[in-house]
Formats: sequence, structure tokens, C-alpha cells
Amino acid sequence: MFTDNHADVYETIYRSRGKDWEQEALDVVAEITAERPEITSLLDVACGTGIHLEQFRRLVEHCEGVEIAEPMIALAAERVPGVPLHRGDMRSFRLDRRFDAVTCMFCSIGYLDTVADMRAAVATMAGHLVPGGVLVIEPWWFPERFIDGYVAGDLSRGPDRTITRVSHSTLVDGKTRMELRFVVADETGISDFTEIEILSLWPEQAYREALADAGCSVRYVPGGPTGRGLFVGVRS
Repeated sequence: MFTDNHADVYETIYRSRGKDWEQEALDVVAEITAERPEITSLLDVACGTGIHLEQFRRLVEHCEGVEIAEPMIALAAERVPGVPLHRGDMRSFRLDRRFDAVTCMFCSIGYLDTVADMRAAVATMAGHLVPGGVLVIEPWWFPERFIDGYVAGDLSRGPDRTITRVSHSTLVDGKTRMELRFVVADETGISDFTEIEILSLWPEQAYREALADAGCSVRYVPGGPTGRGLFVGVRS
């Protein structure tokens, strides 16, 4: 997932849906500072195009990012020059420092395949926290909240480019199978592409147990940036 085509339209189509990365970053930092009032370092895992990082670095003295998808980290490097970016897997990356806060936003953790993968990612992220550091994770839907057969459609119309996105989500082997179809029209013509995304539907308790076993307290904040809530953990 996150091919060059998808990375190219990613921000534009989500802004058309009303997504506000800047406000989300402000809200997340508020959750962090409620637990740790003074923070000077933050690591954003699955940082994507760096759009949260762009705001985080205005609020926190030192920020870094981790991202596995090459098309996304390439865009992040353009957006936040000077911010250290690391190509890595959230389950196993290793950096040479610890941070006051680690974030993993926009349901990125849901793209992992198994509970064991999720637990490995939580442990790896928590392992990059200083004692008393704060871990914020935005989950994918809990199983009881997923709507089998859910469809969505979005339109972004700009002066030079129009993009449509339609999606259809089904339950397959206990996971979300989301088919995404994009049509892009610009001065060069009309193109289209399709992507299939698979996201794991883990129960709230699975996240709680992963955080606890990683040495963190657990607080769940309902709602959150996209309606799926946030897990906030503090490392002991």
C-alpha cells in the first residue's frame, strides 16, 4: 500500500473530507502534556508525509519520524527538512535515543497483521520512551464498531486537479478489507487506480494488554481525531 499514486493524492483527498492534521497535532500534544507537562522530544511513528510532524515540530523542541513506505517518507523529507526521518518497521525499528513522547496516528497500527505484530509494535514504541514518557496510539475500529459493507465517497475539486475516491469495506477473516478506487483528472488527462487495504480489528482489551505488558499505564480517550479514540500510555 501507499504507492506513488496513493501518496500523491493522500493529503488532498483527506482534506476534502475535513481532516485537520494541524488541530489533531495540537490535541495530541495536549493529551501528552496532561501526563507530562514538559516535553522536549517527540517521535512520530508511521509519520507518512510528515504532515503531523510539521505541526509537532512547532510545539516540541526536537522531533523525529519513522516510516516504512518509501513514497511517503520521500514527501516527508520535502515537507520537514532538518527533521531526522528513519525508514523502519514499527514492530522492530531501533533508534539511538529515547523520547519524551511517541505517537502513532491515523490508525497506522491497524495495518499490522496479527495481535503479536501489534504487541511487538507497542513494545518497540514504548521502548523508545524515557521513564514517564507518553505513548499515544490511534487504533483502527474495534470489532463491535465495524460496519460490514460500509461504503464512502469523496470528491476534491481544485483549480488544476479533481480527485474522486470511493471505498467499500467488508469483513474478511476477521479483518477489514477495504477496496479503494481513485480517479484523477488534470491537464494531462484522466487516470485511475485501485488499492486494497487490510486492517486488523482488535478489541479494546487487546490494546490495553499490549500497553500494560510494555510497561505503560493505559488511558483510553473516546472520539479522538477520527472517531476511533486514542490510547494514552505512560511508561513506568
